[in-house]
Amino acid sequence: MITDSYSYRERLGAKVRSFVELMKFRLSFLVAFSCGFGYILGSQGDLSWFTLLIICFGGFLVSGASITINQIIEKDLDLLMERTKNRPLPTHRVSVREAAIFAFVVAAIGLSILMIYTNLLTTLLAFLSMILYSFVYTPLKRVGPIAVFVGAIPGALPPLLGWTAATGVISYEALIIFGIQFIWQFPHFWAIAWVADDDYKKAGFKLLPSGGKKDLNTAIQIMIYTLFLIPLGLLPAKFGITGIDSAIVVTVCGVLFLSQTFALMRSGTRRSALRIMFGSFLYLPIVQIAYLLDKI
Repeated sequence: MITDSYSYRERLGAKVRSFVELMKFRLSFLVAFSCGFGYILGSQGDLSWFTLLIICFGGFLVSGASITINQIIEKDLDLLMERTKNRPLPTHRVSVREAAIFAFVVAAIGLSILMIYTNLLTTLLAFLSMILYSFVYTPLKRVGPIAVFVGAIPGALPPLLGWTAATGVISYEALIIFGIQFIWQFPHFWAIAWVADDDYKKAGFKLLPSGGKKDLNTAIQIMIYTLFLIPLGLLPAKFGITGIDSAIVVTVCGVLFLSQTFALMRSGTRRSALRIMFGSFLYLPIVQIAYLLDKI
């Protein structure tokens, strides 16, 4: 009897861990952080800690639901790639039916709390983000690099959600912080696609520009979009959203990020692309933290 009880708890714990894995906790946490970042910038000193927690939690849940739907659609493709073959759906730790119910419930809870505690605009933007990521970006990954453009929209919406939760409107300030995260998506996505190119080809994913080749033209495009981040990063200071201190930090980060792209242009190696990928992981949170500290 004791053994049966222990076995049940063990199976239940394994199932819960599989559902958490479906949500990609770290990625969804970064989405939640970006939502909170946008809310704090938009609050103009009138910050509600309860609303901050709500927008972060709602963003986390909507992100988790979107990622789960993505994995349902791509379950057969995930089985073909080394980096994804051990996910809950390809390994049958979670069934498609269980994942679909989980995604629906998590999305419903996330959207409901945003609707109740923020406003209609924020809820609609969150719903739009989920639709674009799950049902437009996901199938386009096998069509061509247009998927990166489409995927960059939901990828850049979290700070906009936070801003609209604080203000109820999409202002030029909101579009600035959206634009920074939107442009950041391109070197971020393309660096990942360069590093994982062999795996992506197994699933038929076509995310790299320049005809899907790991060549100088692709490296130049990565450099150009990274270069755009430097003037874009100065706009919050220019328009009074933040101050000069964060502008200095953002410029330094932008130059360091840009310098990594020159190595890729020279060598065209996977190692150089890997450095850009990790550089993109560092760039966004450091820049957002700098903006927050300057604002506070």
